[in-house]
Amino acid sequence: MADFIHRDPTHPEFWNERFRKDFTPWDKGDVPAALQEFVAQSARPLSTLIPGCGNGYEAALLAQAGWPVVAIDFSAAAVQSARAMIGTWGHHVQEADFFTYQPQVPLELIYERAFFCALPPARRPDITRRWSALLPAGGLLAGFIYLDDAPEASQKGPPFSVHPADWQALMTPYFELIAEAAVADSLPVFAGKERWQIWRRLAHE
Repeated sequence: MADFIHRDPTHPEFWNERFRKDFTPWDKGDVPAALQEFVAQSARPLSTLIPGCGNGYEAALLAQAGWPVVAIDFSAAAVQSARAMIGTWGHHVQEADFFTYQPQVPLELIYERAFFCALPPARRPDITRRWSALLPAGGLLAGFIYLDDAPEASQKGPPFSVHPADWQALMTPYFELIAEAAVADSLPVFAGKERWQIWRRLAHE
């Protein structure tokens, strides 16, 4: 186990240090099956944002499929790693802060995987509000949610799990759940507690 100086996951240096020391246990090394199926079944390409993209495998998949995609991370080391990892498709990866990033084209999809659970629970309302602000009515949020109903589980992380009731309370002011499925190819840390979900943005007030 590597020794780390930085302990605050809301700061880029927390993630820079881990990428530079090649400590990325959240990295699956490929694209989850549910996203592959989602892309294959989509009627058309969707303009997509991937926050907290890590090594960027999903960005490469979407780009190869002809989808307009931008993958962002506020960690310079993560961006460097992603660009090296996905090679030809590396130009789809940008260094940016999700909370201030402004898309160059209107978004139709935000893909979530291990971004929500990477930040402490105090940031959750900010994340869901930002998702809702970035997506138009009818826009989709699709991805993997790390759920656990044990009260203490959400305080241990990253990754930080979320209680199912708290997750619903955060999402339902802005989104409606339109699809959900179990996940068969989770990493061990998420196994049995991860759900694939698709949410649709409600009409803006």
